Amino acid sequence: MNIQTTDLGKEMNRAEAEDALARLRAWAEQATPEEVADLDPAVARLLPQTEVSNYPLLRRDYPEDFTPDAEYKATMPDLQNGPSSLIRGAKRQIQHVGISNFRLPIRFHTRDNGDLTLETSVTGSVSLEAGKKGINMSRIMRSFYKHAEKTFSFEVIEAALDDYMSDLDSFDARIQMRFSYPMKIKSLRSGLEGYQYYDIALELVETDGVRRKFMHLDYVYSSTCPCSLELSEHARQVRGQLATPHSQRSVARISVEVACDNCVWFEDLIDNARSAVETETQVMVKREDEQAFAELNAANPIFVEDAARLFCEQLLNDARIGDFRVIASHQESLHSHDAVSILTHGDTFSAESLDPKLFSTLIHVG
Repeated sequence: MNIQTTDLGKEMNRAEAEDALARLRAWAEQATPEEVADLDPAVARLLPQTEVSNYPLLRRDYPEDFTPDAEYKATMPDLQNGPSSLIRGAKRQIQHVGISNFRLPIRFHTRDNGDLTLETSVTGSVSLEAGKKGINMSRIMRSFYKHAEKTFSFEVIEAALDDYMSDLDSFDARIQMRFSYPMKIKSLRSGLEGYQYYDIALELVETDGVRRKFMHLDYVYSSTCPCSLELSEHARQVRGQLATPHSQRSVARISVEVACDNCVWFEDLIDNARSAVETETQVMVKREDEQAFAELNAANPIFVEDAARLFCEQLLNDARIGDFRVIASHQESLHSHDAVSILTHGDTFSAESLDPKLFSTLIHVG
């Protein structure tokens, strides 16, 4: 079949384009699929209800009875373990790559020999060498599930860390587990009890063959401003004017390196915090408890600087604790901004730069 074409260098108007399209369709309708594919497989798309000849017909139902065997799995592509030629961007080492907020129920052992099962958020990461494309993220989860049925301690976290460092052929690794830990707390005077929940994280880090253990606690307390307290008393005494000192809910994030195996319980770190700053927020409150809390705050007024140093004093007196950091945030009822402080001991937690949203994470949401 001969098709007369116009000069290809000439600009084609719409009428000429429609005529050319009609001629192409007419030819495609009487040509074989092989002829169409040889010219251009896309031509088949110009014909209604016609499949592209070199595109296979695919099943559209889910094959419930299909089970991949080892031979089939060996044929499956694995881009994350591909050659370094697949790397995009700079071929540099990545210090940590992995998963965050992988959740599962974990059993924890308590100081009084009880066990608790708590929903736990896991972050697991490993280092990635400059010449490797990536890691198989699911291996981190599989390694963790392998040990998840045991009562957890730092030793069991270490076993999980060993597994996924081996599975992912990495030299540095980190596991962090975050959970909300309940403790039954008595009210100040009424004798009632209620559960206080503490945000706690356990962290195991291996860098350059050195393995270190850390514990993090968010401790929530009330802080009465000493300046405001004195000014309120001045107004009462000098002018007979009733005045109320301002106080506010406050949060301290206490991070410590655990210097020995299985020697610091969650309850120990909480007790340290409560001994440093006694004005912990209350759970069950009757009138006598509310009055007692007002008296307790008046007996323990603190600036944010005081809070950091009081927590520091308790931690320094505990030989089981190595390096530590205290971050305190007093979420002011007087000002439209917060008062904050950071105190570190040792090199582990010192840093010239801070996460821009560090202090916003200290908001206690209850």
